[in-house]
Amino acid sequence: MKDLHSNISVEKVVIPKAYTTGITGTAEVDLKGYNSCEFIFDFGVYGDTLGSSVKHTVLVTHADDTGAGVAGSYANVAAGDILGATPSSGICLTVLDNADCSQVYRFGYVGGKRFVTILITAVGTHSTGTIIGASVIKGDPENGPVANTAPTV
Repeated sequence: MKDLHSNISVEKVVIPKAYTTGITGTAEVDLKGYNSCEFIFDFGVYGDTLGSSVKHTVLVTHADDTGAGVAGSYANVAAGDILGATPSSGICLTVLDNADCSQVYRFGYVGGKRFVTILITAVGTHSTGTIIGASVIKGDPENGPVANTAPTV
């Protein structure tokens, strides 16, 4: 039997809730000790009519270690750094239609940098908001198995 559970670590980077105007979430993820990474985006029920002027964008950036265990300057990911999406100026996903909601999106990071961030922005005026959550799955650990990080209830 194959064991995925002991070979991944999941980091919640955007807490699921209804987001309106402005930046809806950003988080720095340190990939030290892992050799792969998958981004997961959960878009729930929309609260506003989405379109070209009212939408959500997902930007991914990455950075090298400065040598002190912290991120250097972040730059937008390029097309060769992402699997399952074709970034344009770092934007890997645009949700601009109500049919795009109630979906789970995923894409993989194959760039060689230690740190990655995601930035989800609500473009335009969102009066009610759309439920959005995001996680990063870090995989292929250098030292496994990975400790279970089960939530407490």
